[in-house]
Amino acid sequence: MGTSLPLPKYHQIYLILREQLQEGRFDQDGVPGEHALAGQFNVARITIRRAMEMLVADGLVSRRPGLGTRPVPGVSGVGGIPNADKQQRAHLTGLLENIVNMGLRTSVQVIDSALVSASPSVAEALCIAPGTPVYKSLRVRSTDAGPLSYITTYVPQAVAEFTRDDLQREPLLMLLEAAGVEFGGATQTISARLADAQVARHLDVSVGSALLAVTRVVRDMDDRPVQLLLGLYRPDRYQYQLQLSRVGSIDAKVWVSEELSAQFH
Repeated sequence: MGTSLPLPKYHQIYLILREQLQEGRFDQDGVPGEHALAGQFNVARITIRRAMEMLVADGLVSRRPGLGTRPVPGVSGVGGIPNADKQQRAHLTGLLENIVNMGLRTSVQVIDSALVSASPSVAEALCIAPGTPVYKSLRVRSTDAGPLSYITTYVPQAVAEFTRDDLQREPLLMLLEAAGVEFGGATQTISARLADAQVARHLDVSVGSALLAVTRVVRDMDDRPVQLLLGLYRPDRYQYQLQLSRVGSIDAKVWVSEELSAQFH
């Protein structure tokens, strides 16, 4: 698989598939068959079978003869984001400017842009009904050093309409703002993911390489979700920083964030 991670191949594949299941990747069509996955990861079918056995043991998928492999209901959750009322929302002051600035200072390749039906996990994150029309976009951003990020975004059709050419020309947040969206806040999680074959190809890394994963739900002033972003970043070309301050009494001081910023090269 072209990776230096000290893990057996089947375990690496298990980790990648587990992340994809949690993101809702297979909610609609089910998990690809062993033959297709063996070709995707360039391994023997027995390796895929061992990875699948681990997913079954974890209660993440069910396998039935003639029906294929399906995610167990309730597994997906778009990057593990809890409901908005259980999360503190990060104000977009500074963050929005930083995101737009990154969009203006990098080049973008629109891999795909289409109107699709929201999967259950996407619908939950955007507080809409499953099947609601959403614009799904896949983009790769690059700097002079090479590819930086692999971004998947979802925007409800009711929020704004835009074309592939629009995405090629301007950052998505600027398009939403031009459509009349007034941004209010965002819920964001930062974690780690392993690169699957598709992402690895676009980011020019090995399959199984560690990536910085950002899941962000942007809301308007009425607290309506207007965008879901699932971003995978090369950690050697992207850094995310928080400016912290100490507040509270001497015996109960805590760290709070004053500013959100990102650096890339």
